[in-house]
Parts: sequence; structure tokens; C-alpha cells
Amino acid sequence: MQHPHIPQSAARALSSQRRAALESFYGALALKQPDLVDLALTGDWEDIPMAPNQEPGPAGIKAIFATLSAAFPDLTVRIVDALAEENRAAVRVECTGTHQGALFGVPASGKAISFSLHEFHEFDGDRIKRTWHMEDLFGLFAQIGTWPNQTSEAA
Repeated sequence: MQHPHIPQSAARALSSQRRAALESFYGALALKQPDLVDLALTGDWEDIPMAPNQEPGPAGIKAIFATLSAAFPDLTVRIVDALAEENRAAVRVECTGTHQGALFGVPASGKAISFSLHEFHEFDGDRIKRTWHMEDLFGLFAQIGTWPNQTSEAA
């Protein structure tokens, strides 16, 4: 497990404190230390869109990071690129690992996976206040070879 860092040549508009906040955010997942998000996020942080049944604020992302860590115990997180201006940063991340635990109801497959995250962060001071994100979940589950069960309720 390695702490992810923003490439030195990327996001030069970021202050060292904001750079550290982003690195702590992704480090929480990479190092399997969800509490590191407390160094990165405001107490009222918004995650857009929220996952089904996700609790708001930092506690919600801690639970998601714990789920991902259990499903991919060898998960690596690499910050590929970052762009920044004023109070915002865009970050592109690559995650790789082996599907060794249940993920959204899909049992472990033992398959190697790789998926991308594309996230846009808004800062309040030196911490992240809001994150818009898009993960390649379609590509992830295609690599695993199955999809989470979809249930529909009768109207």
C-alpha cells in the first residue's frame, strides 16, 4: 500500500494545504485508513451523487471506502492527473486490485480489475466541501463478469 500523491507537475494552482487534503482523501482509500478523510473534508461535505443508502458527510464515504477495501484488499490507488483553479480541482484516479470480497452483493470472483475515478472537488478554505464524481462501475462489473442484483418493487 502506497500513499497516492498528485504528480508534481500537475495542479500547480493548489496550495500545499489543498494538495494535502486531496492526497489525504485518496490516501484514506489506498491505505485502508478511512479516518484520513477527516483531514480532507469539511464536516458538512457533500458527495454528489450519493450511493444508495449512503449516509451524508464524511461518515458516508468512510463506509464506502471500507466496502471497497474489503472487496479489494490489495487495492492500489494512483492519482494520474489533477487540474486546479481557484477553489476547485479535478482529479483522475486509477484503481487496480483483485476482487476478493463481496461488492454490492456480488461475491468474490478472484478476478483482477482496473477502474477509473473522475472527480471534481470544491474547496472551502483548505478542505474539500463538495465532490462530484463518476466511477467506471460499468467497466468494473464487466471485468468481474456479473452485475449487482437489481430488484424492482411493484408499483
